[in-house]
Amino acid sequence: MYWHPQVLRHYLAGIQFALGDLKCDTTPLAPPKGGASQPDAKPEKPKGGPRARNDWAPLFNGKDLAGWKGLVAPDGGPPARAKMTREELAKAQAAADEKMRAHWSVQDGVLAFDGQGDSIVTARDYGDVELTLEWKIAPGGDSGVYLRGCPQVQIWDAARWPEGSGGLYNNQHNPSKPLVRADRPVGEWNAFRIRMAGDRVDVWLNDVLVVDNTVLENHWERGKPLYPTGPIVLQAHKTPLWFRNIRVREPSS
Repeated sequence: MYWHPQVLRHYLAGIQFALGDLKCDTTPLAPPKGGASQPDAKPEKPKGGPRARNDWAPLFNGKDLAGWKGLVAPDGGPPARAKMTREELAKAQAAADEKMRAHWSVQDGVLAFDGQGDSIVTARDYGDVELTLEWKIAPGGDSGVYLRGCPQVQIWDAARWPEGSGGLYNNQHNPSKPLVRADRPVGEWNAFRIRMAGDRVDVWLNDVLVVDNTVLENHWERGKPLYPTGPIVLQAHKTPLWFRNIRVREPSS
């Protein structure tokens, strides 16, 4: 260390000062180049970082029907609603919401349907999305999950329909049945994981792949492409239903 030029210069200056040949140089000693940083220096924070990934968002809060509304024109779909005036649609929506509140309820954190009334729909639309939910049906139960407002990922009693749940029931030109039967017995909870990208759908039922990269057809307007966005619908089909742990995750932009 003592052979560093700056250190040696101050060392010799001190000797000269002691002999009375030089005035004291009070200039602070600069740290040697390439040496350690000062003790109180803080490391520079790295710039940027990994790209944020969208988190799962609940569609059902387990407390009330917030985020849901009644389905208007359940038999006509988006084309029927598109023909309504703003006033007609508002009136029909109010009636559908009233019917929803009469027949859909929350019981011990579970979204329950009494078997009467119509389907319910998310208050907002989705495009590409990953959806998870758990469902339970009664004997003879029948339901489904609409994606972008189009039917449907099928739910029903596998004892009555042996092919089982999870297929794209309304398809005419692409596969409509599940690859395998993966249903649990009626009265037990089943779990869906549904992934949609473009017009193609993957479905896992109870962790078993039952639909593999299959096109979901536009049921409402045959021959036309699937809508780019639309709501998620829980279908009512005159049988009691139960849903819970409904979540979505959208791809990062």
